[in-house]
Amino acid sequence: MADGRSASSQVERWVSFATTIVAPATLLSALLFYFGYVSSRSQYEYFGVDVDTIGLSTQDYVMRSPQPLLVPLLVLALGSAGLLALHTWIRGRVASAVAAGTEDENPTTYAESTQHLEKTSRMVRGSVALGLAVLGAGVVLLFTYGYVRDWAFYDLVTPLLLAVGAALIGYASRVRNLLDRLQAEHARAGPNTEPVSTTLAYAKGSLLLRRAAGVLICVVIAACIFWATATVAQWSGRGLAQYDARHLSRLPSVILDTKERLFLRSPGIEETILPASEGQTFHYRYRRLRLLIQGHDRMFLVPDKWSASNSTLVIPLDGTVRVQFQFQNQHP
Repeated sequence: MADGRSASSQVERWVSFATTIVAPATLLSALLFYFGYVSSRSQYEYFGVDVDTIGLSTQDYVMRSPQPLLVPLLVLALGSAGLLALHTWIRGRVASAVAAGTEDENPTTYAESTQHLEKTSRMVRGSVALGLAVLGAGVVLLFTYGYVRDWAFYDLVTPLLLAVGAALIGYASRVRNLLDRLQAEHARAGPNTEPVSTTLAYAKGSLLLRRAAGVLICVVIAACIFWATATVAQWSGRGLAQYDARHLSRLPSVILDTKERLFLRSPGIEETILPASEGQTFHYRYRRLRLLIQGHDRMFLVPDKWSASNSTLVIPLDGTVRVQFQFQNQHP
């Protein structure tokens, strides 16, 4: 019986361990899929193609996600490192000021420490005011979307303002609560008195309300980072499309044979009538085409020279056309 309970407990531990891994992995896969989809949609929309008609798989979108996510991840990593260093410096400054006043019985040292704490407190209040101003600017942009939606940088500036403003308010509020607690202890300690314990309760506000406000601020920051990252992914896809349009010669060259004339409207495509022969089912040949992308059951071809009046040719892979890939390389 004991062995059975032990085996059951071990299985439960493994299930719990697997759950802690599977849930974050599923969330990460969903995020990679989304950003890969946003980038690909913007990229092929430049060529007049709806990405949903290509038939890319979930794995295809996940594999395309590192390109648009590289810059946001680097910015977040460097920004987090800088903020962590700034946080460490601020806490060190506050702690040293309090220690100087509580451990030294010299009245002059105590006065200097008090002045330093008051100066830091004013800086914190100024940070809260700045955060409110930045957050207010983001809210104004958010509610005036109908008037400024054509601004090219709207989808990046608005979430950044909201995120920075909320982060400033949240962090400055936490530092202010810390200062209030330390100043109360500092005042009670005073010169020529015994230091008191640093485990004083918060003097202002409800702990529950502060935690709720902290959760809401985290939600706002996370949503704004998601919004800004999606915007960067969209810009990344458009940038890839523009690069491909400027360097169409790097795409695979295609020779297309068809049974019927296609009446293509894009300039630069060469049409040749194939000579009639017995058993010949393909009568027209088209050159100067490039393979943009191949989906599950179709190919998307574009002319090899970019023009604003170009169109993308959709070719089904069902035997109704004949496709040759042309290359020119060095001698082996």
